[in-house]
Amino acid sequence: MYQTHHIKGKDGSRLPFVFNDIMGLEREGSKGIRVDDIISALKGLIEEGYNFNPLHPASGKDSKHKPRVSDHTFCLVNVLDANKVSFANQELIEKMIRIREAASDYNLPQVIVMTKVDEICPLVKEDIRKVYTSKKIKEKMQGCSNVLGIPMSHIFPVKNYHEETDTIDDMDVLILKALDQIVNLANDQLENQTSCEKWE
Repeated sequence: MYQTHHIKGKDGSRLPFVFNDIMGLEREGSKGIRVDDIISALKGLIEEGYNFNPLHPASGKDSKHKPRVSDHTFCLVNVLDANKVSFANQELIEKMIRIREAASDYNLPQVIVMTKVDEICPLVKEDIRKVYTSKKIKEKMQGCSNVLGIPMSHIFPVKNYHEETDTIDDMDVLILKALDQIVNLANDQLENQTSCEKWE
């Protein structure tokens, strides 16, 4: 389902940004979200609550004809499992590249959040602070950058909360760093778009 997620501050008020989460891509053409539907979502054309269907694209009744600025996407975030980062499947690569190219056509900033990095490097599993000195993680990040054209500075390795019962500062630092960069990139994009519309 296409759903907008609002984040609340300590005082209960909504923070000035939202997340729209969508179903993931799959290797097989008949599974996972359709590339055209992702591109429509980037343009702000998908209606809230729409249920994505791998077999059928969003129809006219599921689409907005005059999206507001608040309907638009201002940063495309790709979430990739470090364990499954493999570019052997050409069909999946082509899907991701089509989405990247569409996002680039709209000048959208793009980032990758690479999850479960502790599972691919024993040193990082012992000490998450070694995440940026790990050769294995750097190789994964470089592979993503090379294939998808997203700069290394926009790829953020994080460790997922799984069995932990309390928050861990070193894990939170990585997650918050990624979030901070995403919000800043989105804000810059919003300001640029607003400035262009004023000049037009």
